[in-house]
Amino acid sequence: MIARFALAEGAPCPTLVLDRTRLSGDEHELRAELALIRRQLRGVDAAHVLKLALVAPSRHPMFDLDYRFVQCLPGGDDRFEFRGSCGHSILAAVVAEAGRTVSLVPGGRVRVRVLNNGDHVVCEPDEAGSGSFTVHFVQSPQTPLARLLLTGNATDALAVGPRSYESSLVSMGNPYVFVDARSLGLTSQEQLFGAGDEVFARMAAIRNSAAELLGWPVDGTFPKIALVGAYHPGRLAVRAISVPSWHPTLALTGTTCLGAAVSVEGSVPYRLARAAGCDQGRVEVDTPGGTTSVTSLVTADDAGEANLHWVSVGRKRAYQLGDLTLRLGGGREREEFPAWLPASL
Repeated sequence: MIARFALAEGAPCPTLVLDRTRLSGDEHELRAELALIRRQLRGVDAAHVLKLALVAPSRHPMFDLDYRFVQCLPGGDDRFEFRGSCGHSILAAVVAEAGRTVSLVPGGRVRVRVLNNGDHVVCEPDEAGSGSFTVHFVQSPQTPLARLLLTGNATDALAVGPRSYESSLVSMGNPYVFVDARSLGLTSQEQLFGAGDEVFARMAAIRNSAAELLGWPVDGTFPKIALVGAYHPGRLAVRAISVPSWHPTLALTGTTCLGAAVSVEGSVPYRLARAAGCDQGRVEVDTPGGTTSVTSLVTADDAGEANLHWVSVGRKRAYQLGDLTLRLGGGREREEFPAWLPASL
């Protein structure tokens, strides 16, 4: 079985793209196959590759690719998170499939059906051979903004010991907890991006509190968490946690979720975007690893309810890295791995 490595800039690690038609449809057997693949990755010094994309040509006439994301978890080769999605891995999968099941041409679009959560994602190449994309998360049909709030509240107080932190629990692309960075004493972008273990631990505790509020496993991946700061006009600064460390930028799904959340009146991102004077429907997002732009379209229906149509993230780049031949029955057909594949970003 040929596996393909691809990397979307800003991701914490490369993605291993697998042909899902060669894998079992039974959940128990699939877990065993993926555990075997993880062991083979470790055998070629690629244990840092923690994102798996299971792809195949879509059977649905509206889509080009069917995609299922699997997050490898610490603590054992058979530990995986099958819920949620990963925008960077979607883009990596599209690049890995270029010339095989999809075509990447300027003005063209690759339509991806996310099997994990039903998302509709469209990847649009910006120009020939550049590896640059605009990624559109399309709501079909349009989604009332109020439905994005996991608790129905624009904000919730999350208790950590004797303190509580005002947070917004929003789900778009993936579920996120958004917290004002100033509530953790981070009064500048430099402080936010330079924060260390103490802030990381506090963020993890806030995230755990959110999981408990939602009735979700505290040791799971979701919800994710990000600190948001309004330090410069027209821009937001963001610092997020990945698995199992700081995210070098912000997950593409996190950028998408933030792009939707800034339109949810009363939410933490909404208030910060207003304080920064961000344009309606457009936000520049600064992270420790770079800057991106997120746009969205929200309209009101006849009843006055705000509805989200789409969120788009621009200036995203991705590259093919190399192939690895795996044997699902055990062992490896060849021990070959691109030596230039980065261990970390």
